[in-house]
Amino acid sequence: MFISIGIDENGKPFVSTSDKMKKSSRPNKGHSLIATPDTYTVIDIETTGLDPRFYEIIELSALRYSNGSLIDSFTTLVKPTEPIDDFITELTGITNDLVSDAPTISNAIKSFYDFVGSDILVGYNVHFDINFIYDVLQNKHGLDFTNSFVDVMRFAKKLLPDLKNHKLGTVADHYKVSYPAHRSYADCETCNACYQALLSDAIAQYGNLEAFKASNSNHKQLHAKDITATTDNFDTSHPLYGKLCVFTGTLEKMARKDAMQLVVNLGGKCGDNVTAKTDYLILGNNDFCTLIKDGKSNKQKKAEDLILKGKDIQILSENVFYDMILDQ
Repeated sequence: MFISIGIDENGKPFVSTSDKMKKSSRPNKGHSLIATPDTYTVIDIETTGLDPRFYEIIELSALRYSNGSLIDSFTTLVKPTEPIDDFITELTGITNDLVSDAPTISNAIKSFYDFVGSDILVGYNVHFDINFIYDVLQNKHGLDFTNSFVDVMRFAKKLLPDLKNHKLGTVADHYKVSYPAHRSYADCETCNACYQALLSDAIAQYGNLEAFKASNSNHKQLHAKDITATTDNFDTSHPLYGKLCVFTGTLEKMARKDAMQLVVNLGGKCGDNVTAKTDYLILGNNDFCTLIKDGKSNKQKKAEDLILKGKDIQILSENVFYDMILDQ
């Protein structure tokens, strides 16, 4: 079996194989959540490689937040049993001299475990951290790492679909957040700042956090291409005929699927994302009110950018969209 080893887009080690590898058993691993807890702990680790059977943790950090404020923290370097190689030192800045007097992993991982307790954990591409910690805790202390967790990268992929990639550094750059990468304490701070910015974007795009969480349920995601006209009797003089419409946020008066159906039944078209071909961006009324207070969604920002570049896109409130239909 051919195995390829490397560092992924978030600076975390990865392994790929030509055959399926049997996953290590983590029967009591916590659940991945789409959640917005008031109190949570952001975690990050630095390691010498991808697999806890062969590689080691060299830094652990956990920052506890409540209502947006840092209330407690834990961080420690870890002395590995094998020397840190030059690649990892260049990547993280962690040298063998730095960890020479650090605690062993047995002591450090138990202190980390005691600190996080039963907290909901938050991290970026956090499955790697969770799995590594789980396996080390099992190996050193026979303990399961059962904390449920929020992966901030899931939020970024949902809310920032137009980014060139979803590395933590790219998301941090989007929000103008400082990112001194690959030290666990600083990465926790960056992750939390991006998490809070993404929550603000979720409110701007969906009206409230509950609507955002509901949009991430296991129900089939609505795609514009799935909406087809139920009539071929179109009024070609209607202002929506032949026009490409994009919706953002939660509509007050009907489900987005029904609003999209109205558009295509009038001979218009719907899209999932704002592009140069978009004619109308329709904002849910709650989102329109939020935008007046300068909380702009990514679709709004994209539309405004294209308008400034000379594209003929009109941004409508939900009410104006309905008026456009009813006036005809």
